[in-house]
Amino acid sequence: MAGSSGTTEKVWRNWAGNVTARPVRSATPASVPELAEVLREAAADGLTVKAVGSGHSFTGAAATDGVLVRPEGLTAIRGIDRAAGTVTAEAGVQLRHLNAALAAQGLSLTNMGDIMEQTVAGATSTGTHGTGRDSGSIAAQITALELVTADGSVLNCSAAENPEVFAAARIGLGALGVVSAVTFAVEPVFLLTAREEPMTFDRVTAEFEQLATENEHFEFYWFPHTGNCNTKRNNRSQGPAAPVPAVRGWIDDELLSNGVFQAACALGRAAPAAIPAIARVSSRALSARTYTDIPYKVFTSPRRVRFVEMEYAVPREAAVDAIRELRLMVERSSLRVSFPVEVRVAPADDIALSTASGRDTAYIAVHMYRGSRYQEYFTAVEKIMTAREGRPHWGKMHSRDAEYLAGVYPRFGEFTALRDRLDPGQLFGNDYLRRVLGS
Repeated sequence: MAGSSGTTEKVWRNWAGNVTARPVRSATPASVPELAEVLREAAADGLTVKAVGSGHSFTGAAATDGVLVRPEGLTAIRGIDRAAGTVTAEAGVQLRHLNAALAAQGLSLTNMGDIMEQTVAGATSTGTHGTGRDSGSIAAQITALELVTADGSVLNCSAAENPEVFAAARIGLGALGVVSAVTFAVEPVFLLTAREEPMTFDRVTAEFEQLATENEHFEFYWFPHTGNCNTKRNNRSQGPAAPVPAVRGWIDDELLSNGVFQAACALGRAAPAAIPAIARVSSRALSARTYTDIPYKVFTSPRRVRFVEMEYAVPREAAVDAIRELRLMVERSSLRVSFPVEVRVAPADDIALSTASGRDTAYIAVHMYRGSRYQEYFTAVEKIMTAREGRPHWGKMHSRDAEYLAGVYPRFGEFTALRDRLDPGQLFGNDYLRRVLGS
């Protein structure tokens, strides 16, 4: 039922299947007053509360043994204000629905990540980002948000109203309260021309700064055990629109990037010795292509092969050294890695716990097929990243704790002080938050 009393929730699992939770009960509030009542009832019963989105985080950020707040009841797009250039969406709205609604009105977000299954609150609270020379994460596009705090109070937060909460809550990790609605800046829909092109590892690393500077959105994927990369450059275009032809899109994005890749990963998991040979074939499977379309159809793509992931944000000037050391580490080890390594960029922003807070940033993400042994690989990569003051993505796997994080986030103490003020009893606490924020 939609309401504060909730229902029994036997087990909750995230998308990757590496995190499970067994809450006492779950609730699906359909309004902000119902959500506030859920929080008050949980507090009265001595239970903690966590809100979940679509489960695309790889950490225990949303896990609880108390009350699980599900997103399905808060899925309204409250309003699109063309004059103000904003859209307000409730917490449970999936990015795919938000993008479609905006496109129908001739509007778009400026930048976004590479999947659309996440909810707006889940994506922003964990710092989801894409790649951009000038445009930052999804959270950096927030102009206001609505936050229900531990005592059931509703805070409206923006640069003008509760600005100290706004400065932190755009990426709040679920530690400050439950985000019930988010307002984003939007702009008239535009066209992007995507240029996808194979490139050697040596060339892309030698030209990385030029590529990141000359293109509005640049990213590349390196295939371990090879010297091959795929690059993607997205830039605004006057048009005309020239989408990927349907058959070519199915072959590239469904058959090769999902179907064949799934089979290759499964083979590699069963026979790790075959992975280098598979990687050499996979890295040459996709040929160059150029297409022009509206933003969300260029930024995002289907991701059906399930995996676990770790991603670190390093100072942009450290990116090339880090990725070169990562390659050397793989080559000198007995590791067998079937997933490409993804590298993206973002400009500095002013959000307290943003991975790009106060510094221009490069993101280096490593993946392993679900069910594969990832620990040795992730541990070795993490050592490389932390040597460069890397900041782990809040929604992806890592082993860092509050002591380390306080040293790489200048505004860490500001965030934890606000958490202690808004949630002194840690109604929203869990094991993950105790590790990364301290108790």
